[in-house]
Amino acid sequence: MGRSDQNPLRISLPSKGRLAEDALAFLSACGLAVYKPNPRQYEAELPALPGLKVLFQRPGDIVVSVRDGSVDFGISGLDVVEERRGENGDLLVLHEALSFGRCSLALAVPEAWETARYVADLAVRARDLGRPLRVATKYPRLAGRFLQERAIPHALISAEGTLETAPAIGYADLICDLVSSGQTLRDNRLRPLQDGILLESEAVLVANARSLRSRPEALQTARTLLEFFEAHLRASENLAVFANMRGDSPEAIAERIFSSCSIQGLQGPTISRVIVQAPESRWYAVNLIVPRAQVFQAINELRAIGGSGVVVMPLTYIFDEEPPRYRAMLEKLAS
Repeated sequence: MGRSDQNPLRISLPSKGRLAEDALAFLSACGLAVYKPNPRQYEAELPALPGLKVLFQRPGDIVVSVRDGSVDFGISGLDVVEERRGENGDLLVLHEALSFGRCSLALAVPEAWETARYVADLAVRARDLGRPLRVATKYPRLAGRFLQERAIPHALISAEGTLETAPAIGYADLICDLVSSGQTLRDNRLRPLQDGILLESEAVLVANARSLRSRPEALQTARTLLEFFEAHLRASENLAVFANMRGDSPEAIAERIFSSCSIQGLQGPTISRVIVQAPESRWYAVNLIVPRAQVFQAINELRAIGGSGVVVMPLTYIFDEEPPRYRAMLEKLAS
């Protein structure tokens, strides 16, 4: 059920476990730290966004609350979003890659099934058993659709708690569950099928479409969240590189960089005059924004054309003129 427009906006975050810890750390890194003086409270504040109340729920309940409109925004795993988003179209994924909570939803079989390496092998296994395969899962919608599309005879067993023991106990033949490192599967003598990944999951930001359409303050909050999320994530992938370089002019140094360096910054280098005591020396400071994976390449290229005193610094934010995902959200709302 929806809420009155006079009620404050709400965002739900995971209440327990690693996903909860990572969500709070992510928001803090984005400059949106949550204030929760009592760790047992199920409500908190976002001082940077005083019009947005914070709630804490289980990941699955977050999706249902956003879908039904009792909560405006939520952070949860893509796995539960796809399992519980429903058919009414009111749940929108605003940001699909928050870079934490990564795992895979996968089919896993007993190690003793030596001939079952691929999903197609399950049909052979079912034929040999003379019955549908019993699949224990917390994701009946996703698992059922995946197996049905591949014509695998199956019977789903909805389960909570630890699934890895189900085949050993005997109430299921195989499982469909989240896998991260795979150690828990190995401990229970299970292994994933080589083509048995249903979904690659990570934390996502979701919102209620009706709230976004009817409440201007919800639309503005969505933009603010996306601004800070995207600016932080983009900055975390890059570093600022500074180097001093002799040259006749900023333009001459820029030409040297354009002709000799493969990494040239976001739009190009920023070059400014360095004031030195010897007036005959003409030094310039060069600043480039460089992808983390290419920072040593950039340093070597700058040194090869005369750069010295190279300094590398982390970045906090890189803001676009407008968040690309905000534009995408507006297009979804208009359709």
